[in-house]
Amino acid sequence: MAETTFDNAPIGVFDSGFGGLTVAREIIKALPHENIIYFGDTKRCPYGPRDQKEVQSFVLEIGQWLVDKNVKMIVIACNTATAAGLVAAQQTFSIPVIGVVEPGARAAVRATRNRHVGVIATKGTVESGIYTKAIRNIDAGITVFSTATPRFVEIAELGIRMARGPIENYTSLASKVYIRPEFQEIAQDYLDPLRRCDIDTLVLGCTHFPLLKALIGGVIGSRVTLINSAEEVAKDCTDLLTRRGSLADPNQTPYHHFYTTGENLDEFRDFGARVLRFPMDFLEQVTL
Repeated sequence: MAETTFDNAPIGVFDSGFGGLTVAREIIKALPHENIIYFGDTKRCPYGPRDQKEVQSFVLEIGQWLVDKNVKMIVIACNTATAAGLVAAQQTFSIPVIGVVEPGARAAVRATRNRHVGVIATKGTVESGIYTKAIRNIDAGITVFSTATPRFVEIAELGIRMARGPIENYTSLASKVYIRPEFQEIAQDYLDPLRRCDIDTLVLGCTHFPLLKALIGGVIGSRVTLINSAEEVAKDCTDLLTRRGSLADPNQTPYHHFYTTGENLDEFRDFGARVLRFPMDFLEQVTL
């Protein structure tokens, strides 16, 4: 009988800042024995308004940094970075690299009944057309309506800063914070045009947006299915590592290491603990 082999090398996850922690959280939930290295490029955040070529260079730079840390796979936990750099990263690195767009697109195609799918994302992601391409590659009969919602990123981060209190109460605290009249007004301006398009499925095309599920769901209505690509990415990681026989030893005690290019470590630690729902014990600043 063949001996069971394990690969305890870490999974590398990166984003332009905090948002990708929603993806890291789902991966940790799905794969509790895996070691995780998370890189948040907070100094150069946000990627959304930047030129695609510049973002691609960031993806390759961070990807190489993670490869030097001996990760066994890379997850680009940022929609803008996936749009700009996934193909280049897959061509450059010898380990598997997955992004957040394709898993979200697949989930949207499975969920829609009337084949009218909405996508909300940053300006960079919407202008790239990557979600429309990914969804229509699976089902060319689906109509995709995309809207850039840049202020949602700032609302998500503002909400976490305002939701003071114990981490374990974060969900209820954040829900109350996000459902404020001024936030609902912004959400209505963004989402009303999509409602008029009769969408029945909405892709949260930015890793910050799952934090705003209560706000977005309240405005778009319960008839519309919200797609969080973070959950789908975690399923893809599980599937890929299982098929490659690269899962970590279930008897090991996993580590979660976090790195940021930003200077305010206290803010990153506080913010991260609220997204992850557990303390960020290992955090280091790095300069690329």
